[in-house]
Amino acid sequence: MELSLVDLAPIPEGGSATEAFEHAVERAQQAERLGYSRFWVAEHHDFPDSLASTTPEALIPHVAAKTSDIRVGSGTVLLNHYSPYKVAETFSVLEALAPDRIDLGLGRATGNPTRDYALQADRSEQRRGGSDHEEKIDEVARHIHDGFEPDHPFSGLELPRGDTVPELWVLGSSPSSAKIAGELGLPYCFAAFIRPGPAVRAFEVYREHFEPSPYGAGPDEPAGMLSVNVTCAETDEEAARLRATTDASSKLLRSGRADQLPIRSVDEAIDVLGGVPEPTQLPIEPGEWPRAISGSPETVRELLSELTGQLPVEVDEVIVQNQLADSDDTLRSQALLAEGVGLSSR
Repeated sequence: MELSLVDLAPIPEGGSATEAFEHAVERAQQAERLGYSRFWVAEHHDFPDSLASTTPEALIPHVAAKTSDIRVGSGTVLLNHYSPYKVAETFSVLEALAPDRIDLGLGRATGNPTRDYALQADRSEQRRGGSDHEEKIDEVARHIHDGFEPDHPFSGLELPRGDTVPELWVLGSSPSSAKIAGELGLPYCFAAFIRPGPAVRAFEVYREHFEPSPYGAGPDEPAGMLSVNVTCAETDEEAARLRATTDASSKLLRSGRADQLPIRSVDEAIDVLGGVPEPTQLPIEPGEWPRAISGSPETVRELLSELTGQLPVEVDEVIVQNQLADSDDTLRSQALLAEGVGLSSR
């Protein structure tokens, strides 16, 4: 099994975005040494006290310059806010700067109405609720892969190109995003840490609708990746205790208490939950996946094998997210997870 990481650049208590980015680079460098395949950075807006990863296109080249060969990408670019041509142009430049190392993960999300309004380039345009999402992903892919028909208005547009192009991924947490990925013939990454319930069905839809890209933007066969929130520690019990920060953050968000975030310590998280979480148990039934899993290296290996084994598409890569309160705990978790899965150190 291959492992990758998606990072939110959490801001440490009393710290700044500068420190958050320094820690993100440290995690990327460790991931590279441990044999992780990719390091993706997220796009989250207007969380000034907790998350610094707002602009993947700015953070990606910094991380790529501080590492040597690990792939670096976006998890995700929120395409509903941007011009497809500009996104294609930006990532074409990134790929030229770091050849054969850049991933372009494309998704969509809505949030605070004021935040969404501020992100809109043309505020006179009525939002279409994401109804044009497939069209916009297709447009990005056609710009990058020179896929427009000769009579298309964009066929004459050129991108600054190196010898390679960025690898495109569709990211989502529902069967509708899976259908888009299948119809466009692109690799698909399912975010089980957001909505774990539809995971199996989403990959069924992806497989049912998959047709290879007519202009070579993706693989010849369905290619999937699973994104999971994972906490790893020396024992199942210690991993569950550390997972409290993830569980408590989810509880606050679901109950509309986002103003109480971020949670800065495991003890604070346990107070929010009213106790220490139970270790993740096997087996995990389809449709009953938890938002976050935890365990010792051996347990987590079994958990990931169980989850990926339930999918109707062969998925041999898991991209890991976690929200641990302490940066050292995060590094330790990622090292133990690599050990449990058996990654080969570089």
